Formats: sequence, structure tokens, C-alpha cells
Amino acid sequence: MALPRLFSFRRCPYAMRARMALYQARITLTLIEVELKNKPEAMLTLSPKGTVPVLALPTGEVLDESRDILFWALAQADLEGWLAPGPEHIETLIDECDQVFKPWLDRYKYHVGYPEHSPEYYRSQALRTLNAWDARLQDSEFLLGSKPSAADVALFPFVRQFANVDRAWFDSQQDLQALRNWLGYWLEHPMFAAVMDKRLEFSFSEAP
Repeated sequence: MALPRLFSFRRCPYAMRARMALYQARITLTLIEVELKNKPEAMLTLSPKGTVPVLALPTGEVLDESRDILFWALAQADLEGWLAPGPEHIETLIDECDQVFKPWLDRYKYHVGYPEHSPEYYRSQALRTLNAWDARLQDSEFLLGSKPSAADVALFPFVRQFANVDRAWFDSQQDLQALRNWLGYWLEHPMFAAVMDKRLEFSFSEAP
């Protein structure tokens, strides 16, 4: 039987989001690590926009948005109850991440390409969203309650990316203590370690 094929790039936060959902759902698939400077023709044929992740299903359907892959995977098997808070609440936070936070994160991380403002300015704009997430985490252990959800998994790789731009600065911000604790939880999570392993194989011999 043909397996789904996932075109991925290990360090891409969108791809991390997709891999964590697929791993949680124990989806057996063929993982293809993409060289971004030499994208495979097979991927470009499936998704001409040329970004990862891309999930090609045996049915012929192609999912080339990380959130679509995340929700597809959880529709197959939500073994950890990541959809429990409700898709609409999860979608709202993903929208906030992808549409509001990520553009400022890109300008902060790649500020040389955005000389209109200083890196500190871009960081301050991104912080508006992070402060809102930190406020949520002061009231509960995770973004949508006392248990992890798809929202946590979807946003975590981007907070990780932000923190890594200047880790010393990030770690010094007392106002982000709840967010740092949350980030630390996911950085130490065995699932994250698994999907970041270069030897990762999406093959499960046991039924979920």
C-alpha cells in the first residue's frame, strides 16, 4: 500500500508543527528531507509555491499548509486529545501566530533585509503577541487550558525561533516567565526530540 509522503525541512517551524501532529497521530509515512536551495521536482510538481511542509496522500490529495496537515493528522487519530478545546479556538491562535506574530518575527530575525527599523523595534512589535500568550499562561499551564492542545504545538516552534534570535535577552525577560516555562516544557518533550532527530522514521508497527 502506498504511504503518504511528507516533504519537510528539519528546522522549519511550519514543518515542525506538521511533524509533531503526524507523529502524535502515529501516521506511517515516507519522510523526505528537502534541501531548500535544491527543491525536488516531485515536490514542486505537487505544490508549485515551493514551501514546506507538503503532504502528498495516496488518494492524490495534496496538503501544502502546515495547519491543514495538523488538522488532517488529528482527524485520523487525536491520541493526546489535542482538539479538545475546539478547532475554532485553536484556529484563532494559529491565525494570531501566522498572520500577526510571524511577520514581526521574520523582520526581527532577518532584520538586515528590513533596514526600515531597528531589530529592537521589530522585537518590540513581536512582543505584543508574546505578552498576550504569556498572560494566558499565567492563568493556565497551556494556552487553552490545563492540558496541551494543538494550539500549543502549532505555536511552540515559532516561540522557539524567536527565543533563539537572542537567547540571553529572552531569558532575561522576567515579564515572560510563564512563556519561558511553557517553552521549556515543549523543548524537553520527548515528542519534540523525536521529530527533530535526523534519523526520524515515521513508521509504527503497533496499532495506536
